[in-house]
Amino acid sequence: MSTLFGPHALPAEATLFADGGARGNPGPAASGAVLVGATGEILAEVGLYLGIATNNVAEWTALCIGLETALERGIRRLAVRLDSELVVKQINGEYRVKHAGLQSLYRRARGLLREFESIDVAHVPRSSNKLADRLVNRVLDEAKEKA
Repeated sequence: MSTLFGPHALPAEATLFADGGARGNPGPAASGAVLVGATGEILAEVGLYLGIATNNVAEWTALCIGLETALERGIRRLAVRLDSELVVKQINGEYRVKHAGLQSLYRRARGLLREFESIDVAHVPRSSNKLADRLVNRVLDEAKEKA
């Protein structure tokens, strides 16, 4: 096991911007997650093409891949920002997750959230989630070009 010190040490806190989208619902779908450090630097970007899926599956998947990436990077305190009000209300317990296809993603996300020392999940307007939105569209465009 190696420990990093000094300017190359892993940050203990970050903000996760996550987004998912489908072109058609269902349709070609992708998820994107961007981890931003305390001083605004991009720590990681993760994009995933999902094939044919709904926008809600893409949103939940984006949250999960972002949480996994944050944990892999040693992030212990995380602010999560999503433009999906539905996912925010579901993850915060305000709405139930009724759709069977989303329940496994919900359970996965809840398990990942428990791994952090501190977590804050909040809704942001789409205009405040541009990094993740651009990543989703880039992944969808690249998948379309390969098809």
